[in-house]
Amino acid sequence: MASTTTTTLKLALFTVLTLLSLHAVVSVTPLHFQHPLDPLTKQEILAVQTIVRNKYPISNNKLAFHYIGLDDPEKDLVLRYETHPTLVSIPRKIFVVAFINSQTHEILINLKLRSIVSDNVHNGYGFPVLSIDEQAVANELPLKYPPFIASVNKRGLNLSEVVCSSFTMGWFGEEKSIRTLRVDCFMKESTVNIYVRPITGITIVVDLDLMKIVEYHDRDIEAVPTAENTEYQVSKQSPPFGPKQHSLTSHQPQGPGFQINGHSVSWANWKFHIGFDVRAGIVISLASIYDLDKHKSRRVLYKGYISELFVPYQDPTEEFYFKTFFDSGEFGFGLSTVSLIPNRDCPPHAQFIDTHVHSADGTPSLLKNAICVFEQYGNIMWRHTESGIPNESIEESRTEVNLIVRTIVAVGNYDNVIDWEFKASGSIKPAIALSGILEIKGTNIKHKDEIKEDIHGKLVSANSIGIYHDHFYMFYLDFDIDGTHNSFEKTSLKTVRITDGSSKRKSYWTTETETAKTESDAKITIGVAPAELAIVNPNIKTAVGNQVGYRLIPAIPAHPLLTEDDYPQIRGAFTNYNVWVTPYNRTEKWAGGLYVDHSRGDDTLAVWTKQDREIMNKDIVMWHVVGIHHVPAQEDFPIMPLLSTSFELRPTNFFERNPVLKTLSPRDVPWPGCSN
Repeated sequence: MASTTTTTLKLALFTVLTLLSLHAVVSVTPLHFQHPLDPLTKQEILAVQTIVRNKYPISNNKLAFHYIGLDDPEKDLVLRYETHPTLVSIPRKIFVVAFINSQTHEILINLKLRSIVSDNVHNGYGFPVLSIDEQAVANELPLKYPPFIASVNKRGLNLSEVVCSSFTMGWFGEEKSIRTLRVDCFMKESTVNIYVRPITGITIVVDLDLMKIVEYHDRDIEAVPTAENTEYQVSKQSPPFGPKQHSLTSHQPQGPGFQINGHSVSWANWKFHIGFDVRAGIVISLASIYDLDKHKSRRVLYKGYISELFVPYQDPTEEFYFKTFFDSGEFGFGLSTVSLIPNRDCPPHAQFIDTHVHSADGTPSLLKNAICVFEQYGNIMWRHTESGIPNESIEESRTEVNLIVRTIVAVGNYDNVIDWEFKASGSIKPAIALSGILEIKGTNIKHKDEIKEDIHGKLVSANSIGIYHDHFYMFYLDFDIDGTHNSFEKTSLKTVRITDGSSKRKSYWTTETETAKTESDAKITIGVAPAELAIVNPNIKTAVGNQVGYRLIPAIPAHPLLTEDDYPQIRGAFTNYNVWVTPYNRTEKWAGGLYVDHSRGDDTLAVWTKQDREIMNKDIVMWHVVGIHHVPAQEDFPIMPLLSTSFELRPTNFFERNPVLKTLSPRDVPWPGCSN
């Protein structure tokens, strides 16, 4: 009888947990009202499509939408809306970049009036974000191109097993640029892991306006790497499997500790807004934290997102020299965002948010499970063991619960897992984790002993070279710490020698703080000398007189290794420093410029800061580069485990004392069939 009761309890518990998990997968309810920073809705995208088509009928115009996004409202209006949402009306304006009859148009639309406010033609360098549609058409061209078919036959390959992918070409000093792509092709025979099976030695250039191959070369024939042991689909893999992992379930008997109302999130002492943009991807805005001592919410971050991702490969040969990608500006982080897999990408208790993206013809499409939100348990918030008091033994520990906002951006061969982690202690931890497939170059080399010259990478498998490369993520961080007027401080740690005999010590270290007056003062290369970097509000001080602020705790710094006059580095000059600070300017959003494809580096963060504008006690933006130098290893092949990095934005004299001193650990949950 006892056995039957236990079984019944377990079955009932399993049913409840299953229902809870199913419930968590359901997207949050639609918005009952629209926040001024909300992502574009399906109806809004359709309205934009109609308005632009009315001016440029597709019956006699060649029209393609490359960017449809929210035109940032005036910041002071948004802040007033936050205080008095029913009293402040903010016009919903949409910024459109469209390619119309071979010209790039910048169109501003007032949605309420359903009218075009302005329509300007871009005459400078660079082209807009590529559309998925045009890349798909370009990728099919080689399969019907006789010279390519002949090259495939010459290699003894099966054309029906060939698949192609498009790559941006950058700029290398050409006087005139046209919209072109390089197309590389791969074998899908016996494995879906196409990127590890490149067909090496062929150059294919496609003119996107003509949509035809305009350049073709077939050089030396290198071996196509084997498909053996490259399949990553579990349905296609054979035992043995391992290491064995035991099942785990999560259960929140009180329900989730957060609430999502539309795109606004409340959790613990935090409130913030989740936005989405087809270029930036996820956008975190209006992050404020409740101060228990002051009995009020205090704003920390007005807006944060990844402005650009620069990925330069380090093979200068004809096959690879052009592979210096700007994933956000060329391919679109939002356009490349993928649906999250419940119970795999996010835990069972996660909640999901859907969004919409647009195609080249302006038609909206639903992106299910674009973002997930969940609580993470099990870390330590703070603890102490006190053994210094006679006859007393004191152990005090508090469980940490954090809130994670997650999205995944898959650009070609790499998947970028992007997290924004919020802590009750006041910290915000943006994190990046990389998985996916190495960029592989085919070779006839099967063993390291055969290498006679620089192969620009590592031999990770027979006939497979994983090319050296970098990942430089540029974060846009518009701090508003207790208001819009902030300053940037660098506190250097300096050694002092004791020479007057006043101590038995010979040295100690102390601090020296400088406030950056202009943009040039704030260009920081992290790691050269020990220093603390902080955004402070010089107008508000703590009870003991310190300026309230937030400190940047960086990851292991990575610095660009290309020469500054190299063409990719001219375009990616925003990586020349790890930290930049600029005065807030709503038009300065993209560190690599508005038009990145075939750009020339004339509209980047590095160019804007040459103005050397004042930044002391102003509305300022911190730009932070998080980098990874990737030297491939065999463990990264055929698909790499997560490689992660993160940084922390940590309150520094922001609170009067530890803000989680009185935060209680979650209560323990009785579990059927388990003893205490």
